[in-house]
Amino acid sequence: MSRDAATNESKTLKGKDYDRHLKSLQTELCILQDWVKHKGLRAIIVFEGRDAAGKGGVIKAITERVSPRVFRLVALPAPSDREKSQMYLQRYMQHFPAAGEVVIFDRSWYNRAGVEYVMGFCSKEQHRRFLELCPMVEKYITDAGIILIKIWLEVSDKEQKRRFEARVHDPLRQWKLSPMDLPSRSKWYEYSRARDMMLDATDTEHAPWHIVRSDDKKRARLNCIRHILDTIPHKSIRRDRITIPKRSTKHAYDDQATLAKRRFVREVF
Repeated sequence: MSRDAATNESKTLKGKDYDRHLKSLQTELCILQDWVKHKGLRAIIVFEGRDAAGKGGVIKAITERVSPRVFRLVALPAPSDREKSQMYLQRYMQHFPAAGEVVIFDRSWYNRAGVEYVMGFCSKEQHRRFLELCPMVEKYITDAGIILIKIWLEVSDKEQKRRFEARVHDPLRQWKLSPMDLPSRSKWYEYSRARDMMLDATDTEHAPWHIVRSDDKKRARLNCIRHILDTIPHKSIRRDRITIPKRSTKHAYDDQATLAKRRFVREVF
């Protein structure tokens, strides 16, 4: 790590500075959104990483100011019995983007390289076969003109432990603890080896992995958004001037009086 990088990580990013940077990046995401629609681009963003690495926070920062019809989030549950009998990538491909869409996968086909392999949900042969075929499939995806962005969020052992403990003791965060989270603590090195095998096999020129250190959640969010904006070339689209029409008084009546006898929500606040 360079001296500048180390110095940057040691600095605390103040809330107002984070908000200012985030607003600027989200504004540019809206420009990117218009460009994607205008040019009919198709893009896939894959977020992977260790448990409690902050994927949800990054995805929320990306999607909270853009249209869900353009930036479409896909977070699939565990496969059904029917889906288990399908070709492995089949249930993911049905969610791939059409023209003018960016699909964000919160976890993806790389489940096979991570949790499925470590927890024994797939065989060693299925894992080996996945690592062998995945680069070929991703070459097919990118050759079809789809922009494929793969981001791995890496959280340290110490910070992961702290985040898990916070979830255990905070009732507002306990929902984040999945049945797979706690075993991931005891299998830290198994997940590390699975990560390394995955990167060795699938970090390719046509679909490279980019790693983000995420102990500092705010910096991780900003850096992820900046990377996405840098990866998809875009520019502002000229918009037609918008004018709000005046309310017509034709057929006017007391439209609030007609609500008087309807049921209203109790005004507690």
